[in-house]
Amino acid sequence: MAGFLDRAKEQAQRGLTQGKQKLDEVQTQRAGADLLKKLGAAYYAEQRRSGSPEATRQAMAALEQHIATHGDGVLRG
Repeated sequence: MAGFLDRAKEQAQRGLTQGKQKLDEVQTQRAGADLLKKLGAAYYAEQRRSGSPEATRQAMAALEQHIATHGDGVLRG
């Protein structure tokens, strides 16, 4: 009986670990998508003359930092 409980506990722990990894991955993808959206909005505002080139540069820098840290998965679509 103890062997069964040990295996069940191990399997539950594996499931929790995999779930946390997936949650972290989804949160990272959402953060990247938000940065990409902000870049698009900044660029659009700049082109419409209601935004600044500096805002676009800052949005680009934030996105590039995210990509450097987490990879370019946010760019795949």
